[in-house]
Amino acid sequence: MSTSRTARIMGRDVDVSKATPDVVQFLASYFEAKSGDDVDALMAHFLPESITYVDATVGWAFRDWQTLHDKFAELLEAWPAEAVAYPTRIIGDFDSAVVFFTDSPEMFGHELRAAGTVDFRDGRIVRWVDTWDGRSLTVEATESMRVPEDVYPGEFAENEVGENASPVLRQAAGAFAAALAAGDALAASSLLHQDVVFEDTSLHTLLEGRIQTHAFLDHNLSRLAYGPESALRHVVGSAEGGAYEWSSGGRVPAGVTALELDEDGAITRVTVKWDTSLTPKATLHEAKGSTIRH
Repeated sequence: MSTSRTARIMGRDVDVSKATPDVVQFLASYFEAKSGDDVDALMAHFLPESITYVDATVGWAFRDWQTLHDKFAELLEAWPAEAVAYPTRIIGDFDSAVVFFTDSPEMFGHELRAAGTVDFRDGRIVRWVDTWDGRSLTVEATESMRVPEDVYPGEFAENEVGENASPVLRQAAGAFAAALAAGDALAASSLLHQDVVFEDTSLHTLLEGRIQTHAFLDHNLSRLAYGPESALRHVVGSAEGGAYEWSSGGRVPAGVTALELDEDGAITRVTVKWDTSLTPKATLHEAKGSTIRH
């Protein structure tokens, strides 16, 4: 059962229409701690005996509680008092969820809008994977943070954690991801509600309706990291929605696609987030230009 459409978190209205109250309360507490100066309060949200935290954009991977504690301690000490991280949309339940959130410019020099896929166990986080667009910072700044290609993690502990998402969501995500990987825009579009909203937040593209979305996918799948050669990695969320992480055989190693479902299992909203800094500007302009009707 969902909470009301929005929740007031850290002075902001957050879309929680597809989230359960317990996961909303937990993530509100998490971001309040991340915006503070008490690393122990923040780390209390993670399961000490089993934790993996990955930044999929730059390839940072923290696979034990103490290493993650030390990294957060370093960051919290460096961030000024006005630095804040806050959620904007939460989808899922207290088994697994996706949270869209914003890191204020004081944290990394530019505003960073990311998606975090989260798995829980015993009321704590056991796996968290962040995805954001490398062009949120300067491309040079992102490149300076990125691990070498041969060091980039091949897995994000998805096999260790297992699949905790609802079977309904897993079926929808699996079918949608498979259609995109096959380059089949028609099959992908058949899974969408007639009035679907499709957002590629990295391309700054917003489409309304199945017909417009099909046209965009049909024209662009060969250019997009979540098209051919992509593969589903892991699913999080409930029967009302969540997200699937994907890997790519191209230049972009990983990304995330959030899905919201209606009571019949049709996809009513798609939100994609990936690192466009690894894609040539000309390709991005071609994809964005295809949404303009001439």
